[in-house]
Amino acid sequence: MLELRGVRQRYEGRTVLELDHFTVARGAIVAIVGPNGSGKSTLLRLAALLEAPSAGEVWLDGRRAPRTGAARRRVTLVEQRPVLFRGNVRENLEFGLRIRGRRGADLAARVDAVARQFAIGGLLSRARRQLSEGEIQRVAVARAVVLEPDVLLLDEPASSADRAAALQLYQTLQEERRRRGLTICLASHQLEDAYRWSDDLRALADGRIVPISPENLFRVELPAGSPDVTRHVRVGPVEIAVATERSGPAILAVAPSDIILSRAPVASSARNVFSGRVTRLARPKPGLVHVTAEVGVELVAAVTEEAVRELGLTPGAPVTCAFKASAVRVF
Repeated sequence: MLELRGVRQRYEGRTVLELDHFTVARGAIVAIVGPNGSGKSTLLRLAALLEAPSAGEVWLDGRRAPRTGAARRRVTLVEQRPVLFRGNVRENLEFGLRIRGRRGADLAARVDAVARQFAIGGLLSRARRQLSEGEIQRVAVARAVVLEPDVLLLDEPASSADRAAALQLYQTLQEERRRRGLTICLASHQLEDAYRWSDDLRALADGRIVPISPENLFRVELPAGSPDVTRHVRVGPVEIAVATERSGPAILAVAPSDIILSRAPVASSARNVFSGRVTRLARPKPGLVHVTAEVGVELVAAVTEEAVRELGLTPGAPVTCAFKASAVRVF
């Protein structure tokens, strides 16, 4: 089990991460999602024992994990833009094993097995400059897995991969998890992947875990005003009506289930009505469809398969998104 207890991280006097208790159970896959700057990469670097927190502790299997070689060998981080060592792909996969004393046929067999797992056998003789960005990511994940860490931390592991390569990567990680109980914590902007491949999904906003769906999160500055008046706040090119007494920096959140879809604007009491086009459909679970629409900002609504058919919702189709000011949660 991986735990971050009472962790706070400050850079240049500013708090960028604040977690009372963050836990990933042994053998689980947990996905962390949130907007840019929400603290995902900082969380992973702290969990990997690469940085010391300003306050709090990292624990492994019920014991405090010091930032020493023994503990750090149990946790491996693959960053979003990994750097490969000099030499070819085979030498990259061999590097950590050689440090751990693996040699000869045993070394070659382990490298070949992982190369087959990640479908990179044809890349073993290539140098870094001969690889695409997606191939570099895949090699970096394989280089981490070859060491058989207890905890694997991944920062946007498929951000440069096409859909087929991303599918293969996540399937391979699932197989590795089943084979030896590998614990995985990954940060991803791809919500469909996060829903599909994780056991649990955590939303991070402004360095804090927020108890809401990870879609439709907006960082804003709320204007001052009367507590009895609905406020309007600009998010990109659109203006969102919010019923709140707060002012100042905040995170707005709209649950996908609170957004009503129609092909054209309809009469309703909703204060927020935006028209645009469908950009994609995702199916995180049977019978449920997440419809993403571009309406000046990107909104995600949760509807049934029946509603998708009745409204003719396909990529490129016109759509109107409507939700009440009272449906906008403020953090």
